Amino acid sequence: MTPDLDSLATALYVKTDDVLKASPHLAPWRPAVGITPKLTDAELVTLAVMQAMLGFTSEAKWLRHARAHLRHLFPYLPQQPGCNKRLRKAVELLRRITRLLATDTSVWSDDVWIVDSTPVECGRSRETVKPSELAGWAEYGYCASHSRFFWGLCLHLVCTLQGLPVAFALTGARTDERETLLDLLDAEPELVATRPGQTLIGDRNYFGRDFEHQLAGHGIRLLRPTRKGEPERPGAELFKPLRQVIESVNETFKGQLDLERQHGRTPAGVVARVIQRILTLTTAIWHNDRSGQPVLRSLTAYDH
Repeated sequence: MTPDLDSLATALYVKTDDVLKASPHLAPWRPAVGITPKLTDAELVTLAVMQAMLGFTSEAKWLRHARAHLRHLFPYLPQQPGCNKRLRKAVELLRRITRLLATDTSVWSDDVWIVDSTPVECGRSRETVKPSELAGWAEYGYCASHSRFFWGLCLHLVCTLQGLPVAFALTGARTDERETLLDLLDAEPELVATRPGQTLIGDRNYFGRDFEHQLAGHGIRLLRPTRKGEPERPGAELFKPLRQVIESVNETFKGQLDLERQHGRTPAGVVARVIQRILTLTTAIWHNDRSGQPVLRSLTAYDH
């Protein structure tokens, strides 16, 4: 395969279509009697990835672009409300395809993970916050990396050193990062059950004797910077260059995949748009891996 957008879209469509034929229960539920959608679920997944890859944060603008330039790939395209509604209902399918693509890469079995959280801003004014359906989930928080307050959520991400997403969660802005990580591991015990001696790299917020003891119970060794008043921790010489990887992954989500411009106004809408971007990065890594590209996380061949 060659690394261009058409080849990525074709490979993703074929993979998703084959998965849905083998496991039709993964598709969003719809009545047994009714009108069959003209846009298939495999086409919907492919369309969502191409939208995020090309940087369209407005569904209306994206569909106008697709009608003008992508008819050779999508003979039928729904109107914006219908496309948006179907994408929200397909969240579980997007999540399943993300995991299937991730496990189909050569880096899924890497024995080093990196963990961090990054803000997902959902509003900047009181007029936006007061009537928002996200109120109660989204909340005010502080991003130390950018020295700013924000109103919204946090994306907690565990990934490999190549940037491949392994596990993720969306929480309120003030949720404890350590609790979220432990919940992720408890929710999918099989992630570490077959990975004895897994190493996890985190920042200074992932601290605490009880926390590290619980990680050790999962067979995970934690590397993090030494906090003030602590003795020097092992692995300090390796930490700094490896730690930059997660910052780079977060910048890919924000700078190239427009994570903070996702424009979701409801919980379902935000979840769909965040998973859409995680799937997009996973698809790029999967396709680069299969086509033998030297840099797996590069989106350069696909974002134009």
